[in-house]
Amino acid sequence: MLINKDVVVPQPIDKVWAFFNDIPQVAASLPGADLNEDLGDDQYKGKVMISMGPVKLAFGGLAKVLERDDAAKKLVVDGAGSDEKGRGNASLMLTAQLLSVAKGTKVDLSIDLTLSGAAAQYGRGMVSDVTSVLIGQFADNAQRRIEAIERGEDLSKLEAKSASGLAIGLQAVKLALLRVFSRFFLPYQPQPR
Repeated sequence: MLINKDVVVPQPIDKVWAFFNDIPQVAASLPGADLNEDLGDDQYKGKVMISMGPVKLAFGGLAKVLERDDAAKKLVVDGAGSDEKGRGNASLMLTAQLLSVAKGTKVDLSIDLTLSGAAAQYGRGMVSDVTSVLIGQFADNAQRRIEAIERGEDLSKLEAKSASGLAIGLQAVKLALLRVFSRFFLPYQPQPR
């Protein structure tokens, strides 16, 4: 499934690009993600923990930078992992394109996500909504980390702020309800014949 989202980080593009070049720092900004081992050649080993309703999944796997274009401010990362209890697999191809905007830096994210097993039982809408919530939290956490770097703080003590599984679920349900209600309240558009 292809998910496209964008976030604005209120920092100059060069600072955000420098941040994006430190892949473990980027992962530390995503709730539940931890790339704890640098394997060299832009490849990292780590874990991602996801909570969707009653299902809690912990994926162990690898992430590899496939493309890093300094001039275009574009980064492509391939990741894949398996649930530690054997309940499924996940793989993704993430493309991040940075653009300078009036309020800072716009980060266009394109995520090609494939899920199997327990995580695949959720519909595209729910997975997209949970992803939207996590990306919003990612943007807030990335901003905090960039500011901490500027102040020279020890980042090992700075944990990503994350919502509980219940809070993520409630925000995702809210997004789903907004999507459903918008269908009912949009004016009727006859289809061309």
